[in-house]
Amino acid sequence: MMANVDGVIQQAENYCKAKGARLTTKRKQVLRGLIESNKALSAYELIDFCHQHFGEKMPPMSVYRILEFLEHHHLVHKLNLANKYVACTHISCDHTHAIPQFLICINCSKVKEVSINQATISDLSETAKNAGYDLYTPQVELNCLCQSCLPA
Repeated sequence: MMANVDGVIQQAENYCKAKGARLTTKRKQVLRGLIESNKALSAYELIDFCHQHFGEKMPPMSVYRILEFLEHHHLVHKLNLANKYVACTHISCDHTHAIPQFLICINCSKVKEVSINQATISDLSETAKNAGYDLYTPQVELNCLCQSCLPA
């Protein structure tokens, strides 16, 4: 789990404010759910989290709009393979971020965000171009088993 969840939320709030956006209470609740879970969650799992922890009963469309806002501001990532969301591990960083690669545990849904080498993305882009495609997004998602879930 990200250390000092309140500090991370405050950093996210400051980032949004600097960009002219507001991190509302409900947006903070959804972001907190992703940070505290330390794994990928669907919109419906986030609805359950907010209901259990804050007594908030949010409609699915509201949660999807919140997730869209958080993704637009680079605070969360959408994992297309799992159709779930994960908090960006770099919310508290002040440096430029590399291209993310997500290692997704197929057993427990724990996600590790790591950087991928630009040369690898260039190779993938070239391979796609040679096959008649243009690379739409450089995000890489790999289904894996985390160390906790590996068979003994």
